[in-house]
Amino acid sequence: MLKHLALFLLLCPAALADIGQARDLMEANRFKEAYEQLWPAARSGNADAEELIGVMYALGLGVERDDERAFEWYLRAALKGHPGAQSGVGWYYEIGRGLPAPDLTRALMWYTLSSIGGDPDAAISLEEVVKKMTPAQIAKAQILIDDYRVWLYPFE
Repeated sequence: MLKHLALFLLLCPAALADIGQARDLMEANRFKEAYEQLWPAARSGNADAEELIGVMYALGLGVERDDERAFEWYLRAALKGHPGAQSGVGWYYEIGRGLPAPDLTRALMWYTLSSIGGDPDAAISLEEVVKKMTPAQIAKAQILIDDYRVWLYPFE
């Protein structure tokens, strides 16, 4: 067990370096190369890489735009507590793009979780989505927020 942990700790900085390089490549509009850098880390469960793969599919950066795949990559990272991905999931639920229909209750839930996680833009999204909601939808979202908050942010 310790051997596996030591191996993981040795490999972790390299994975983080690849993500840093991938961000640099994205800023240089070298999206296909960035995708190649991100793919192994994303497939290994790195939330930062998963979120960036989601961004790439959402915007069609280096890949064909695919809202369903974008949503799924955002969701993977969101369930690991990634605030940016949580906002992404919230946006998809709010707009309904790539989903059967908008779901404002879940949009509010994910925006709130993103805000708890520290996403600075989540407060604006929260404010806007609440304007579209009924009191019953807001109450239902609060139940979901309470359920997820203790799981994703047990020390908040």
